[in-house]
Amino acid sequence: MSIYWHLYLMAFIYILAGFFRFLKPKVYLRIMPRYLPAHKALVYLSGAVEIGLGLGLCFPSTKNWAIYGIILMLTIFLLVHFYMLTSRKAGAGIPLQFILIWWAYYYLQI
Repeated sequence: MSIYWHLYLMAFIYILAGFFRFLKPKVYLRIMPRYLPAHKALVYLSGAVEIGLGLGLCFPSTKNWAIYGIILMLTIFLLVHFYMLTSRKAGAGIPLQFILIWWAYYYLQI
């Protein structure tokens, strides 16, 4: 099975997003819901997970597992976006989350 170039693009986006959680953690710390513990650890953990899932997309043997992981991760991230709706921060990321979930789900068919 060949992997399409846009799957590599998706992988690159998740790997890059994961690295940004380590490079600019303050951006992500500002949007963490107050009810979650250990904000900094969760930001770093989510960055490591994003990098791992992005790498998983690059190999046919791990592609589907990575896709399921991405869908789960994005669903969990929806909690942050819903929290943003209750505060002064914008919830514009919610439609984007659903688009990203659909994009990942699309590759289960291929």
